[in-house]
Formats: sequence, C-alpha cells, structure tokens
Amino acid sequence: MKHAFLQLMRASGAFATFRLANRRKLLIVTYHRFSADRAYAATSAAAFAEQVAYLRARYTIVPLSAVERYFREGHPLPVASAAITIDDGYHDAYEVAFPILKRYAVPATLFAATDFIDQKGWLWTDKVRFMAFGMTTNRLSADVGGSVVDAELDGPISRFKAADRLNALIKNLPEENKEQVIASIATQVGITLPILPPAHCRPVAWNELREMAAAGVEIGSHTVTHPILPCVGTEQLTRELTQSRARLEEMLGRQVTLFCYPNGDYDQRVRGEVERAGYRLAVTTEEGLNDASSDPLALHRIHTECDLTHFIQSTSGFGEVKNRVRGTVESRTRVAPHDAMTGAS
Repeated sequence: MKHAFLQLMRASGAFATFRLANRRKLLIVTYHRFSADRAYAATSAAAFAEQVAYLRARYTIVPLSAVERYFREGHPLPVASAAITIDDGYHDAYEVAFPILKRYAVPATLFAATDFIDQKGWLWTDKVRFMAFGMTTNRLSADVGGSVVDAELDGPISRFKAADRLNALIKNLPEENKEQVIASIATQVGITLPILPPAHCRPVAWNELREMAAAGVEIGSHTVTHPILPCVGTEQLTRELTQSRARLEEMLGRQVTLFCYPNGDYDQRVRGEVERAGYRLAVTTEEGLNDASSDPLALHRIHTECDLTHFIQSTSGFGEVKNRVRGTVESRTRVAPHDAMTGAS
C-alpha cells in the first residue's frame, strides 16, 4: 500500500515538484556496499546504474572539492548540484561502482579508512556480521556489557538484523573495549575470527585507489581505524585524523582535505579537531540537503534506497518535509494528555 502510494506520487510528478523547489540546495548521496546482483544491505550494479543515470539527467554532479571551494572561496555551484559519496573503501566500490561511474563520466568521492586499506585489520562491524552468518545454530544469544541480544536466525535478513542489534550496543562502548567485547562474543557463539577480512569484506587496494583517483574519484579520509570519534580521547582522535590524512597523501600523491565521520558520529570537540587537522569539508550521516548556511564541516547527506521510487523520494527533499510534519504530529501527541487535563482546547 505504501509503495503503491509512492508510485502514484512519482507518476503524478509530486516528487519532481519537490526536486525543483530544492534546486538551489546541494544534494549529497551516500553509499557503502555494492553487489553485482541483488543482495541485502548492498546496492546492486543495476540499481546503482539506474540511480546514477537519474542523477545525471536531472542534476549537475559535482566533486566534493567543488563544494569545498564554494564554502571556502565563494565559487558558485550550478543550480541543482549533487555529489556522490562512498564510505569505507570496500573492494566492491572498485569492482562494481567504479565501472558505472566511468560509464556515465561522473565524479564521486570515496572515504577510506587507511588501516583497512593497508590490511592491518578489518572493520569491527563486519566482524559481528561474520559471526552472525557463520553460526550453524538457528539462534543467537550474546551478552554485550550486561545487555543480552537473543535472536532467531532463520535467514539472511534475520542474521543481518541480529548483527545490527549487537553492533548498536558495541558502538556505545569505550573504543578501547570494543575488540575485547567482540572477542568475547566470538567465544560465546563459538566462532573463530580470521585476522584479515574474508573476501566479501576485503578492501580496495592502493593501486586501485590510485586508478580511481586518476579517473575522477576523489579520495577522502575516514580515519585510520574507523572508531566512533566522540568515544575516543584527544590523543587518539588527533592520531586518527592526522595519520590517515598523511597516509592517503603519501600513497596517492594528492592533497587530502575531505573527511567523513565514521558512522556519522561527531560533536563539537571532534569537529574542532577535524578543522585543526586541516580538513576543509566533512560529511555526516545526518539526513537532509545543504545550502549556503550549512556548516562545511558537518554537511548532511541522503541515504540511498535500493529501488528507484524510494531513491527519487529521498533525493527530492520530500523526506525533509515528511520528517518535519511527523515531528509536529508527534509533538502534538505528546502534549495532548496535558491539554486534556488542563481543559485546553
């Protein structure tokens, strides 16, 4: 029913109206994982090609360096500008997404975690997913700092959701405790974690990153080890920001001024350190469009959808209006009992 309503809105041109109303705002879309075919929690090659074609036909796709110059020097952006970003640096960004970006001749930005690219380790969120999918039983029960996650494992989607529940708890732990807790979960569920990531979680190689950079894909920093930055001390924070930038510049031979907050998490302390580290533009995972009043070190992005109708809805700016309306309704709902008791009408 909901999807049919969205299809009707698309057919009626409602989303086009929102897109045109927001044509002077900057759209930044974000991707993480890609797959050759349809896969849960990944954008298929067909869907990505369809979305890039949609953006290319209706927007001017600009590199984030152009956005940086807009905020820093006042260089104007074209009306209806959009930017494409890819987080983390998985190999499927090179294998699946990169050929499509080249086919449509559009720029993009890939944010890389340098220890991941150097194969010194793998992203902690993937370790939990590896465990959920590696279990031979149909039930997961694991303790994370006193909080127990108990879940049925009756298919791929349930395993993804169980891993996401565990990751949500682990995310809030002090950074120095994360690996210890993940090792404890592995013991609880009887899984041995490999030192390096399995093939489906492997990173893009440096020579592939250089090839992408030469073809118009800008490379930005996503820290060294992908920690939740508000959870780390100042010494580690400085190291994550400066060493990742230095490593990228050493290996790519290019200046790096673009940054992406891991998991989108930041606070004013983190933002200040990002600025002091020499970054000129940074993106979050806060949903929305951007304009001249936006903070260049805390830009909003739109999370992409797998089907084109939802993608059109989310990129049009309709979601911002929907969220504002929903927030107003929820606010009124919260105060309604008080109004009833006081006789307010």
